[in-house]
Amino acid sequence: MDNSKSFSNLALSQEILSNLDSLGYLEMTPIQEKGLPFVLGNRDFIGQANTGSGKTAVFALGILSKLDLSNLKPQALVLCPTRELAEQVCVEIRRLARFTNNIKVLALAGGTEERHKIKSLKQGAHIIVGTPGRIKKLVEKEDLKLDTLKVLVLDEADRLLEMGFIADINYIASMTPVDRQTLLFSATFPHGIKTLSASLQEDAAQVTVDSQHQQNTIKQLFFKVEDETVKFDALLLILGHYQPKSALIFCNSRDTCIKVSNLFKRLKVDALQIHSELEQQDRTLVLTKFANKSCSVLVATDLASRGLDIKDVEVVVNYDLPSDHELYIHRIGRTGRAGQEGMSFSLYTNKERHILVTLEEYLKTPSMTMALNELKKGKLNFKPSMTTLYISAGRKDNIRPGDILGALTKDIGLDSKNVGNIRILEVNSYVAIENAHVNRALTGLQAGKIKGKKFRYGKA
Repeated sequence: MDNSKSFSNLALSQEILSNLDSLGYLEMTPIQEKGLPFVLGNRDFIGQANTGSGKTAVFALGILSKLDLSNLKPQALVLCPTRELAEQVCVEIRRLARFTNNIKVLALAGGTEERHKIKSLKQGAHIIVGTPGRIKKLVEKEDLKLDTLKVLVLDEADRLLEMGFIADINYIASMTPVDRQTLLFSATFPHGIKTLSASLQEDAAQVTVDSQHQQNTIKQLFFKVEDETVKFDALLLILGHYQPKSALIFCNSRDTCIKVSNLFKRLKVDALQIHSELEQQDRTLVLTKFANKSCSVLVATDLASRGLDIKDVEVVVNYDLPSDHELYIHRIGRTGRAGQEGMSFSLYTNKERHILVTLEEYLKTPSMTMALNELKKGKLNFKPSMTTLYISAGRKDNIRPGDILGALTKDIGLDSKNVGNIRILEVNSYVAIENAHVNRALTGLQAGKIKGKKFRYGKA
């Protein structure tokens, strides 16, 4: 281990350092090493780094080091472009904050659980994470006051600009103290970022982490197809040859996303789909099941290309090649995360050859093409190893992951290695169980209690 990259070199409390060690944060990623000294030094900051680079920990650790736990008024606000990202950021902050049970983190991004969250907001919260539209409405209604804010964070600022949130952001910022610290993070750096920084920040330190890490950790291959009609056969050939255990497949439209998902189902492959017309609770369940390894194939529109911390995605496939090179970077960034190796496969027609040229110029490296006839046919190997169970209890019931794990291991007798991800939401929770132990887990939960209470359980 490189001691120069150790978190212990930073001005962090011993509690935070011990927690980082227990979470496996052994050394800083480039954006953490370069950015944390500025953030902890209370400088306004702009960080440019790809997804999966560890940027969430940069602003989360900065926030946690400044909190006054005796004050339950909002001291930090993180603005995110989507509900999914807001929820994920909340999960990561809670992990980094688990050295104390007294830190309250609240996601405010709309959806079916919103009324429960507003009730929680009235009881106080240290850190708020939300989408600009929802936060603005809450501020206008005076359900949320920002006059005690110490830190304002814009996560994925480029996407916030793309989605037209600039007016909402400026309004929200106008309701915060002038002497706040403002942190801005972006994977790409369009011109509007400079304008946004100038309006919100003062003497901001800027750190850019070279995107070259994706060249080293993600194997990128491009396959030419004759036309749209043969794309799915080409996809099956690629997946059969490489035999991944999980695949995230991107389509440019909702209709194509639905079509590809249905074609998989005809082959008895349990593929899930995610696109903008799904209800929020359905999106949450789909992403949870995929992250839990209880579904191995996710077919998605670009709703899923940013902000989703889904670990161990072996393969990303561009079923439709995006015309925007920045969107391509965000898509393939779902694999090869935090230095892990990953694979990215893209289908393209002769009419799309110019997109490869654009990518070569942007990535400063030739696009590696491969003929489909070089691949060997193989059977698809998508057998989920886990099943996701639903529990009708969440944060409103003061349920924590340890309560669910305790019920499964101490009360029911499962080994902790048989239990996967545990996700606690506001009014319900999900837990992944190895397939061989699902019936035992479900029977035991239905017969027992968690924290002395009976709840409903079932397969999600």
